Amino acid sequence: MRSINNLTGSSLALALFIIMAAVVYAAPEATDEIHGTIKDALGRPLSGASLILKASDETIMGKTQSDADGNFVFSSVTPGIYAVIADKPGFQSSTAIVTVSAGTIATTSVTLASQEALEVSVVAERLNQARNSLSPKTGGSEYGFDQKDVTALPQGENTSFNQVLLQAPGVANDSFGQLHVRGDHANIQYRLNGVILPEGITGFGQAFDTRFFSRVELLTGAMPAQYGLREAGVIEIDTKANFETGGRVDLYGGSYNTVQPSFEVGSTTGKLSYYLSGSYLTNDLGIENPTSSREAIHDHTDQVRGFGYLSYLVNPTMRLSLMFGSYDGWFQIPNNPGQTPNPDYLAGAGVESFDSSAVDERQYETNRYGIVALQSSIGSNFDYQIAVVSRYTSVHFMPDPIGDLVFNGVASDVFRSSFNNGLQGDGSYRFNDAHTVRMGFVASIDNIQSDNMSTVFPVDNNGSVIGAPYPITDNNPKYGNTVASLYLQDEWKPSDKLTVNYGLRFDQLNAYVEANQLSPRLGLVYKATPKTTLHAAYARYFTPPPDELVSNKTLALFENTSNEAPSNLNSPVLPERSDYYDVGVTQQITSELNVGVDGFYKKITDLIDEGQFGQALIFTPFNYAEGQIYGVELTGNYHSGNFSAYANLARTVSIAKNVVSAQFNFDPDELTYIANNWVHTDHDQLYTASGGISELWLRTLFSIDATAGSGLRKGFANTGQLPQNFQVNLGATHKFKLASLGLMEWRLSIINVLDRKNQIRDGSGIGVNTPQYGPRIGYFAGISKLF
Repeated sequence: MRSINNLTGSSLALALFIIMAAVVYAAPEATDEIHGTIKDALGRPLSGASLILKASDETIMGKTQSDADGNFVFSSVTPGIYAVIADKPGFQSSTAIVTVSAGTIATTSVTLASQEALEVSVVAERLNQARNSLSPKTGGSEYGFDQKDVTALPQGENTSFNQVLLQAPGVANDSFGQLHVRGDHANIQYRLNGVILPEGITGFGQAFDTRFFSRVELLTGAMPAQYGLREAGVIEIDTKANFETGGRVDLYGGSYNTVQPSFEVGSTTGKLSYYLSGSYLTNDLGIENPTSSREAIHDHTDQVRGFGYLSYLVNPTMRLSLMFGSYDGWFQIPNNPGQTPNPDYLAGAGVESFDSSAVDERQYETNRYGIVALQSSIGSNFDYQIAVVSRYTSVHFMPDPIGDLVFNGVASDVFRSSFNNGLQGDGSYRFNDAHTVRMGFVASIDNIQSDNMSTVFPVDNNGSVIGAPYPITDNNPKYGNTVASLYLQDEWKPSDKLTVNYGLRFDQLNAYVEANQLSPRLGLVYKATPKTTLHAAYARYFTPPPDELVSNKTLALFENTSNEAPSNLNSPVLPERSDYYDVGVTQQITSELNVGVDGFYKKITDLIDEGQFGQALIFTPFNYAEGQIYGVELTGNYHSGNFSAYANLARTVSIAKNVVSAQFNFDPDELTYIANNWVHTDHDQLYTASGGISELWLRTLFSIDATAGSGLRKGFANTGQLPQNFQVNLGATHKFKLASLGLMEWRLSIINVLDRKNQIRDGSGIGVNTPQYGPRIGYFAGISKLF
């Protein structure tokens, strides 16, 4: 039998499905307990409610309180009929009758009606539902997470945002925190409460903190006309509006000198609701280790994140909200020991030797954003939202002045920044039960700063150094880049079983190039039976290049230097145009088990990809003349009581041909080969799998999750494939009460429990310069105080 280290992506997913089924049918259940949930009239969980368990003769058999999620447990209950009496200040008492049978877990739910007016909460909930109606998902694929799903991950709320998304089908992991959805490079759009967040410069850190969302949905496939510009994956984030228990402080840490304190606080006072969160992270594994060793050299990071949400109900049909976020990241660039410097460069720099483990490169990242949104309804049929958005991002790479020169022949100080301001409007009008028309627009202007100061050697025709190093300044700002979009679509329900969404979208780009496109969309959802749903869709997509990353290098400045480009070809980066087809089915096997399968095909002109071509760890976009992406996804999830499990498997192929922009980054031999042959994109991974299991037992939540992949590409023109990767994580969390401190929670986590040496990159392949390995085994613990 093959060992677990040699499992392929497909066999891993099969094993996860078998484990999931085995546990469902074979796992023993705790005996003679009552598990329950207490909620208010709006279905929200209530924490800190007092609960009394009474027998039929009025004897009190137990007392407890609900936790932060509104859950409660009575243990060691003998068979019989009981009354669960719930009470909480500000609410009317309520009673539920429960029958306990021998060897079983009895479940119940208690609802408390508020003694105070619920008008503010009711209005806010109605506006939330109206906002969601502005974002139809007809025809595409959807995968969602809420805070319960995050809590069930081994690291819980301390899981980075990209690691949460890795639990969705078809999401492949890459170095520097990058994600690839369905074979695309990046091309991901983020929306906060329905508002598009402008493109940010890609860095090492995660600008979003996992704590601040109440629900996240990943939308992929052929989507309605409302979605555009970035379409490989749309991340719809519903933010928290308050905090049920008032607040939370957390301290988490462990291996790699990790320390991560965080806080959350929020409330509703009258018509004003607010939520604030913040976290600080410091460790010695900021980005991926270039070696397989446990400890990286020169890899310290400090990261600070903050988020705020405020909303005010102007009147029963209007809400004004403000969202703002901030992220700062400081990174040492890890070193690869044992590298040999270029003797010619050593002589030119006037040094005898240089230890590669002593190179001192660093990178600093900044991300700021703010959104002001006005949401309202006119009558009972028209809902709209208008939002003003502003975002600033920057990345500054600082080289080692001598170390980079002697190893690379160039020491580049690179600064990129983007300041984007935009306006977005969305509306939804319900003509009747059969037709809901949606319309909207997006307009933005982006000012880009690109400063580059490179220290290089003068060289002769043979590439030999002929003088002392000197600096070259090549600054290329680009102001006034604009994007404007309009869409109109109709959601038509010709019958109870069939929903059709058809529409048009127009996008206009004016940046390094001018281009536009009118894009038709068509999506169908057919509910064949109450348990079987089929969907099919077509979308024409228009994807602008990430202008904030475009390298408009002045090639003539670097002629006869150690940083001379392989060629003088530098065609402008073009927008990508594609036709996307998607078809799938979801099946409810039982009330607890759901499975789905989805197939997709994308035919592309001017496919956009990105690579790290220079010394700085900043990506540069380029186009292939044509490309194809196709594949299939399988997914399944099971929920029953306190047990849940999920498993995903995706098979994806991403191929392209003929580089037609930014050609100076490529070696001539590789450029010729790609012009005449279909090649895999560097992020192409044939199999991607993920899965997890969690169960609440004796008030302790135990969890395990796993991710696997068949390996990204490597070698000349991406003709090779890296080894498969596989990572398993374990976790446990438990809520408890201390007389002096109140409600507390502890968490234990083990990351990469098998201590696999997962190689993500080996330093070869198109646009790949440095090797990277995933983290080795790590042990972490956390303690939280809820108040």
